[in-house]
Amino acid sequence: MNEIIVDLNISSDEYLKLYRGQSRIVTTRARDGRRVHFPANILRPWVLHDGIRGCFRIRFTADGRFHDIQRLH
Repeated sequence: MNEIIVDLNISSDEYLKLYRGQSRIVTTRARDGRRVHFPANILRPWVLHDGIRGCFRIRFTADGRFHDIQRLH
């Protein structure tokens, strides 16, 4: 299983744009330097009043499909 580690700092306003569909894809850099894109809806469990902040492990299947996400700290 492939995985990436990302550090996210998404404001509540930014996530609201994602939630409303203005953009449904989050683009960021993984800790290993790769530019990654993933669906914003996988972050819903971690949305707080001030947005999303933290380190996350995102796992993908061998064919690149989302498998699961875990907050690391």
